[in-house]
Order: sequence, then C-alpha cells, then structure tokens
Amino acid sequence: MTETQTQIPVTVLTGYLGSGKTTLLNRILSENHGKRYAVIVNEFGEIGIDNDLIVESDEEIYEMNNGCVCCTVRGDLIRVVEGLMRRPGRFDAIVVETTGLADPVPVAQTFFMDDDVRSKTKLDAVVALVDAKHLPLRLKDSREAEDQIAFADVVVLNKTDLVTSDELRDVEAAVRAINPSARIHRTTRAGVALDQVLDRGAFDLKRVLADDPHFLDAHDHDHHHDHECGPNCDHDHHHHHHDHDHHDHDHHEHGAVSPIHDVTVQSVSLRGGEMDSKKFFPWIEKITQMEGPNILRLKGIIAIKDDPDRYVIQGVHMIIEGDHQRAWKDDEKHESRLVFIGRELDAERLKRSFEACQAA
Repeated sequence: MTETQTQIPVTVLTGYLGSGKTTLLNRILSENHGKRYAVIVNEFGEIGIDNDLIVESDEEIYEMNNGCVCCTVRGDLIRVVEGLMRRPGRFDAIVVETTGLADPVPVAQTFFMDDDVRSKTKLDAVVALVDAKHLPLRLKDSREAEDQIAFADVVVLNKTDLVTSDELRDVEAAVRAINPSARIHRTTRAGVALDQVLDRGAFDLKRVLADDPHFLDAHDHDHHHDHECGPNCDHDHHHHHHDHDHHDHDHHEHGAVSPIHDVTVQSVSLRGGEMDSKKFFPWIEKITQMEGPNILRLKGIIAIKDDPDRYVIQGVHMIIEGDHQRAWKDDEKHESRLVFIGRELDAERLKRSFEACQAA
C-alpha cells in the first residue's frame, strides 16, 4: 500500500453557530451509513450529542452505536488526532468542526505542517455551512463569514426554506462573488448527502479541476463544481479538485459582482495562452510574496510552452504549490487559466502582468 492509500482523509467543517453544523454532525454520528467517522468537536456540550447514541466512553473519545467516534478538542488538535490514530480498527475519515468564529486556515494548516500528522492523514476538503437567511447580516458584521466561504471547497447553503426565491438568488450570487469555484448545495435542515461533503478529494492535485471544461469559464451556467486549493500546500502533496452543482455563475472575467454590498472579498479570473516558464514562475512567486496577505486562495491550470502536460497550481496566502497533472489531450486548447480570491486585488495589474508572462 502506498502512503496515500493509508492516509485518513480529513474534512474541516466551518460555519457560524446556527448554520446547521450540529445537525450535520449528529447525522454523521447517528445515521446508518456503513462508514466509521471520527468527529472532532471543540466542546461536546456545544453540539448537543444525544447521550442515547453513545455506547461507551473512554478518555475524551466517545463511541457511537453506529461505529463512529466523537472526541473533543480542549487544547492541541495534533494531540487529539494522534490519540485517534492509536485506536485499533481506525476509521474511514475524520471530520474536524471549528468554532463558529474560527478561521479554517490554522486548522487546515495543522494537517500540512506537522509531519507526523501528515504521514497519517490527508486534508480532503473545507466545507462551510451558511445560513441562507442570516448571511447578509453576517457579511455586514464579520470578515470571518467571508473567509469561511472564500476557503471552502463545498458550501452548504442551509435553511433555504426560510428565504424567498429572490433572496436565495441574491445570497447564492454573494457566495459566488466571494468564491466562484466552490460547489454549492442548497439544503434545509443540513440535508445534504454525506458523500457530497466527505471524501471530495479537493486537496488532491492529481484530481484538481479534474477535466472540468467549465473551470473559470466566464459565462458558465448550470453545471457541477468543486474546488481546488489548500492552506499550506506544498509540492507534490495535498491538493485540490473541481466539480459544480446546479447553479449560475454571476461572474465575469474580472470577478463576480455581489448583490449584497458588504462583500469585501473579490475574485479575479485570468486567462491567456501558453506561458514562458522563465517568466511565469518568477511572476507567481513575486505576486504571492508581495500580495500574500491579500490572497486568500489562488488556483489554476497553466499551459507551459513545450510542456506536454497540464500544470496545476494552487495556493493560500504566501504558500503555493504546483504539479504536472496529466497530458494535454489532442483536441484541447493549450490555454492558461488562473483565479485569485482575496481582498484589495488590483485586477488590471494582475491581468497585465499575467499576460506579459506568455510565450512569444
């Protein structure tokens, strides 16, 4: 078995209190889905797990009658994960719940930075639950709400029964404006199929943008979408994926426009031809070093001149990674596409400098 096959996938679950995280976590811990999940929560009391579901308790790890386990983080996430990994029998996946205000990045970084944890686990996806009714208010008073959406690979747009169709359209457009490439699921009572939020392979560069013809398409409508990039990515490790749900993209080449005016995150989509490797790589390095604090995520497919393979790239803040994905197909246009999600980005300057990296 390769290391990758033995690594346990980790899903990071974010979302404000009231967004539906507890409902989703209780479903994982109680449904007869035939898989064994380890759910790590910040405080047991906060998520209100039904005591009838608990078979036995052992230290801070509680076993459920469907074979899943639940444990609580009161300090070091690494210590909890290592404790889980020592359990005989193991499980199929780990779900880490962040507190409502938490920035998902440090949690995700844990699974990149610690060598021991990384040898046993692999970051799978960041999932954000969003309360459709209260998102406009959240965006007005909290940058964290935007950041959770910007980092997400999957957005579960919950409580859609509490808003009108016009309000839902506006909220979804706001999510798209912040993050044009996340997969969106509209739900009530967090009723999303578990396989749509778990085991997404979003941080797997080999699956990044997996043959999605719609990736970064400026006039994209009605298809499936996932996402591709990971906090603290490093070469040839932990990468990302694309997949789309059934919703419109209200974004144009220089990013989406949100009908909700409190959005401060923007997306900038770039496209060009084949790149000169001697220009492109120093450029992307420089951009991420200079603009790193403003860049929440970046991702793209790059056509390098005289390279038979597609090059996929992704990054978070100043940390960037790239890898050859697969050979270009005979009928594929050798086109470079790159998207930045962040704040205070100079779209025109990014476009101009990106195009200057094209091969002669």
